[in-house]
Amino acid sequence: MGAIFETVMLVCFGLSWPINVVKAYKTQTTKGTSLPFIFLIIAGYVAGIVAKIITGQMNYVLIVYAINLLIVMMNVVVYARNYQIDKRNHII
Repeated sequence: MGAIFETVMLVCFGLSWPINVVKAYKTQTTKGTSLPFIFLIIAGYVAGIVAKIITGQMNYVLIVYAINLLIVMMNVVVYARNYQIDKRNHII
């Protein structure tokens, strides 16, 4: 039962990250985006994955963690792109 609630939580978070990636991509700026926050979220997902591996709970929830991690990492890529755009436009 715990795995089901954990999955619901991960799906809810997981659905918000693609929206964030698209929004950041469209705005073409780093304004309003916190890179330390993104790295903190990445660290949290990595910790969740490591916890699953250490406790031997290698189930479908681990896949959801991995998918969320990849999507959040896309935010870093978009941030780097937007940083270059900001730099080119003399915003930073």
